[in-house]
Amino acid sequence: MEAASNYFRIVNESLTDEREVDERTFASLAVFTERLERLRGLDSLFSDVDFSPDVKRIRSRAHAVPVG
Repeated sequence: MEAASNYFRIVNESLTDEREVDERTFASLAVFTERLERLRGLDSLFSDVDFSPDVKRIRSRAHAVPVG
């Protein structure tokens, strides 16, 4: 349970600019993404559950390729 709260803390602090968005942020988001996908697979009740726009914005940075 401690690890789960650590993932939450990392993402929360990244969202509130208390810490830099880094590999730990992306790793924590990957854990939450996997858990959400697992829930969606268990019950269609979760099919419309999604991340907030702020989380989606951070996730998109993981796929950004620096130019220059």
